[in-house]
Amino acid sequence: MPSRKPVVILGVFVADTAYRAARPPRIGETILGSGFKLGPGGKGSNQSVAAAKVGANVSFITRLGRDPFADMARATWKDAGVKPAVIETPESYTGAAYIFVEETTGNNAIIVSPGAAALISPADIDANAALIRSAGVFVTQLEQPIEAALRALEIAREAGVTTILNPAPAAKLPDRIYALSDYLTPNETETEELTGLKVETVEDARRAGDKLLAMGVGTAIITLGEKGALLHTRSQSEHVPAVKAGPVVETTGAGDAFNGGLAAALARGAAPLEAVRFANAVAGISVTRPGTAPSMPTLAEVEALLGTRV
Repeated sequence: MPSRKPVVILGVFVADTAYRAARPPRIGETILGSGFKLGPGGKGSNQSVAAAKVGANVSFITRLGRDPFADMARATWKDAGVKPAVIETPESYTGAAYIFVEETTGNNAIIVSPGAAALISPADIDANAALIRSAGVFVTQLEQPIEAALRALEIAREAGVTTILNPAPAAKLPDRIYALSDYLTPNETETEELTGLKVETVEDARRAGDKLLAMGVGTAIITLGEKGALLHTRSQSEHVPAVKAGPVVETTGAGDAFNGGLAAALARGAAPLEAVRFANAVAGISVTRPGTAPSMPTLAEVEALLGTRV
C-alpha cells in the first residue's frame, strides 16, 4: 500500500565490505576469513531502501563522492524506488564500512568511514528545507554531523512533520535534540549511552524509557533484539515481541529495517503500536538474509508474515 505522506530521510550511504570469520583478528594478527561480500549500506540509505520497499514514497538527503561506490548508491536507490537528494562532493570519497560478521552467530562489529557524508552541513539542510517540510515523516541518525541532524529536526518540527531520531551509532547528544524527537529509537546499547541505565530486560527498558521521556522525547521505542521492542509513552508502555521469520543469518541492518518499516507505517497513518508491530516484521525478515540493503523485504513479504494486508 503506497504511503499517504512522503518519508524524507537524512543520512549516510556507505559501501559495506563484509567479512565473515570465526572471530575478529587481534591487533597485529592476520586470520583467514570464510566469506566476503561487497554491497550497499549506511544507516540512512538502508532505512530509505527499507521504507521504499514496503511502499513508502521516500526521498534521501546525503552527500556522495564521484566514484564507483557512488554509482552503487544510485543503482541501489533506483532499484528500491528511493528518490535521491544528493549533494555531489568530488573532493571527497563515498563512504565505506568494514563489517566483521561472526560466522557462528551472525553477530557483527562495524567501522564506518562516512567520507563525503561527513561534510553534510546545516547549509545543506537549509537547501533541502522545502523537501523536509513536504514530508509526513522525517528520519535521521548520527552518522552525519550532529549539527546537520539538529537543523533538519528543527525544520521538520516547525513544519509539523513527525520526527524520528535513531540515535545510532551511540553518542552523547545535545540536550535540545530530545524535544525535537517525536520518536527516539535506540537499541539497548544506545539507550544505556543516553540514560546511563543498563538495559537487559523489558523492565530495564521501561525505566530507561521514563528517563528518555523526562529528557523531552515524545515517544521512546527501545529495540531489544530478539526480545522485540518496547513502545513507551507517558500513557502507554507496550512490549511488542519480535516477529520470527526463520533462522537468523545476519543481524546487520536489522535496526535499519526496523526504522524504515516504522517510518513507512507511520507515514501511511498507522497507530504507533501497529507501526512497531509492522517494523518488527520488517526487521524479522531482514535478519534471515545476508547483507543490509539487499536483505530488506517487500510489502508483500511483510503482509504474508503478519497474515494481513497493511
